[in-house]
Amino acid sequence: MKNYNTPDNPEFLNNYIIHLKVVKMLSERTIQEYYLDTRLFLKYICMIKNDSDKEIDEVDISSMTDQDLKKISVSDIYNYLYYTYDERKNADKARYRKISSLRSFFRYLNKAVGIIDNDPTKDLDVSTPKKSRPKYLSLKDSLKLLETSDSRDSVRDYCIITLFLNCGMRLSELVGINIRDIDFTENLLIVTGKGNKQRTVYLNAACVDSLNKYLTIRNSNEKAKNEPALFISNQNKRISKRRVQQIVEDTLRAAGLDGKGITTHKLRHTAATLMYQYGDADVLTLKELLGHASVSTTEIYTHLNEDNVRSAVESNPLAEINKKRK
Repeated sequence: MKNYNTPDNPEFLNNYIIHLKVVKMLSERTIQEYYLDTRLFLKYICMIKNDSDKEIDEVDISSMTDQDLKKISVSDIYNYLYYTYDERKNADKARYRKISSLRSFFRYLNKAVGIIDNDPTKDLDVSTPKKSRPKYLSLKDSLKLLETSDSRDSVRDYCIITLFLNCGMRLSELVGINIRDIDFTENLLIVTGKGNKQRTVYLNAACVDSLNKYLTIRNSNEKAKNEPALFISNQNKRISKRRVQQIVEDTLRAAGLDGKGITTHKLRHTAATLMYQYGDADVLTLKELLGHASVSTTEIYTHLNEDNVRSAVESNPLAEINKKRK
């Protein structure tokens, strides 16, 4: 865990970060987002209350006290959200994440440690931003990506692309796989998702085949025999997230599929979409497979068939026949 506990922070902020790690057991990435969002808000409060002419990043919050927290009102939070919109040009999604961070922080102050008697975020009236439809590759493009990866003569890279497109795992989950996590007897593997939650991913024939071929080469490498990671770099260490992103980017470019906004996370969307459209997977099944905390996150995939329905209607051979009779 990164060291967020610094003299530049008030004690209650340092204690809050410890709470997120030890009690809530959130992922490092989530903790970092909550920390940065909360610190920015506290800097804003100090800047406004002290009528400071400093840039917000230069504002000192180390002297903030519990009494300062008790004075924060819902109006202060609304003004802060307007500041993030007007001054920092935050999009709806970024501002909504900041709201989530503040709700977590004030809930901690109110419920966990009792520093404040009333939680000002309870009175926030903010609409949820509309969820955009996920980008994904079509079945035809997915097959093209696999064929291109196979032709590039890297068994490791082909295995990576195969797992992304068949299992719907996150980038961090794929990078974190250890060899011991794979069970070829039951054809499954265990991945560690958000909040260090583990889930079972079932392997189909394509995954098993690509893993076996890769492991044949991987296990013959004496220099990497003590490395637990499944996917390793040329330095015989666990492959980095950035290197996996580069592999996907290079393969998309070679397949002529670059410029479509497809990333490693979009390959996760692709897997979920293909399973929903072609595999008869219902929402609850997808929820478990993707490791979503809420079914509402998964429901976005149920709307993708609307495009298929519209396309089917428009492709009807009778669609272009105009009504002759007035």
